[in-house]
Amino acid sequence: MTTLSSSTPAERPRAPLPVGRVIAWAGLGLMLLISVFPIFIVLKTALTNTRELFGEAASLWPAHPTLVNFERVLGLLTPEQAQAAGGAGSSVNFLSAMKNSFVFTGLIVVFQTLFSAMAAYSFARLKFPGRDAIFTAFLIALMIPGIVLFIPNFITIKNLGWLNTMQGMVAPFLLMSPFAVFFLRQFFISLPRETEEAAFLDGATPWTIFWRITLPMSQGPIITLSILTTLGMWNEFFWPFLVGKDDSTFTLPVALQFFKTQTPQGAPDWTGLMAGTFIAMLPVFALLLIMGRRVVESLAFSGAK
Repeated sequence: MTTLSSSTPAERPRAPLPVGRVIAWAGLGLMLLISVFPIFIVLKTALTNTRELFGEAASLWPAHPTLVNFERVLGLLTPEQAQAAGGAGSSVNFLSAMKNSFVFTGLIVVFQTLFSAMAAYSFARLKFPGRDAIFTAFLIALMIPGIVLFIPNFITIKNLGWLNTMQGMVAPFLLMSPFAVFFLRQFFISLPRETEEAAFLDGATPWTIFWRITLPMSQGPIITLSILTTLGMWNEFFWPFLVGKDDSTFTLPVALQFFKTQTPQGAPDWTGLMAGTFIAMLPVFALLLIMGRRVVESLAFSGAK
């Protein structure tokens, strides 16, 4: 009686990775390092004691990490305690500035997205005289530098008596932006007309179709536009700096600038400044961490359309 011996075939040697893929991954890793390293330095500086900052400039992590700089900029220490911890005596209220940044950004995101969606739907679905000419004017507005409008906007806000007020800060951004209208129009054009035509035959008005059909089908692009607008308005500096001169209207970028200039001891308070900068970046990090993939997918989809 003979037994058959089982033998396993020899494993094939793995093919080496293509050189192009290795170079691509190395390039992506280098770009990631270049992008993340400055943020790491901000955090490292914020966690460093002021007296040890320059002595540990060459190290990648502080020898004695501390949260005292965050406590200083958030107003959790008295002025005497803050100066004893190495502060420069700045009196900027970062908690109030963060609240103003949330209100400033939130108002603009809600109203600008809503009005831009209305305008985009009009250009995509409604027929009226001069529609194409008006849309062409919107596209031309994309090429106009925003700084050109600062002087007429400032004169208008001043004549209305809205200097040092929240309404004066949000007014120029509240209605719509050419990019938002163009972005949403491209998506609305790609939506199937059959659903809207069926609703129209059932007696629905364009207003009803917009609210009950078009907007629910456009959640992805609208969320993407809201995120992009949030990022832009959260970092907006020049207009709030120009209009809001009172510390009660400071947003975080403006508060950081004033914190930098309030240095009676000479050199800027780098540890406190980096602590405030890191606090200002946290909402952006959270937003991109939660919604970053949706932004990339919606931008790729709209670009393909």
